Amino acid sequence: MTNIKLYLSRLVSSSTSRCMFIFILLLSFLVLSCTTNNQPLEAIANEKETLPYFNTPDWTPEWIEKTGSQYQQIHRIPQFKLENQEGNMISNKTVNGKIYIANFFFTTCRGICPKITSNMYLLQEAFKLDTSILFLSHSVTPESDSVAVLKKYAIENKVNSKQWHLLTGPKKDIYDLAKKQYFAGDTIGYYQTGNEFLHTENFILVDQKQRIRGVYNGTLLVEIERIKEDIAILKKED
Repeated sequence: MTNIKLYLSRLVSSSTSRCMFIFILLLSFLVLSCTTNNQPLEAIANEKETLPYFNTPDWTPEWIEKTGSQYQQIHRIPQFKLENQEGNMISNKTVNGKIYIANFFFTTCRGICPKITSNMYLLQEAFKLDTSILFLSHSVTPESDSVAVLKKYAIENKVNSKQWHLLTGPKKDIYDLAKKQYFAGDTIGYYQTGNEFLHTENFILVDQKQRIRGVYNGTLLVEIERIKEDIAILKKED
């Protein structure tokens, strides 16, 4: 102990050493403060290398270990069956084992829809050679967005029908799926009921087991880049 005290006194005896001493103290504080809620440093580091799960409409991220009791309770997109622009039925079987981006739009929208469609196209082009990535765009006005209308919209927007599905079907099915399963209501933390009009700029990232792993503002190019990065992380998961 005497030797330690002597060493410290020598450290602080000069201005240069004093700065070094302060730096060491600050570094020690930062290392200690990196442990929150009794989480080990390894767990915190792992959070940066993995994506969270989203289980509730308030979009609270949760990092859940495979060995944890909550792992089997993670929210999953349930069974669905909708028709795409080619008249083909698209279901949860179509996306099983795939990573996909889901969003909600309508063909006559002149507000945010053109921007989110053009940004989805950028993602399509970025992953056009990757058959493990799909895109699902659900019409929120299915009564007017028939298969023929979606087909015309697909041609106009250079949609690859093998990878990007523009979906229509019963309005109740789409709205229930959007609000109760994708948490895509107009207000964060709250999903509407019934057939109240749905309009959202969200792009929702879903993993190979149909669990929500990310939500992004589909109108922003910086968010499109973040989606690309997060897809790369998902592709490394078992």
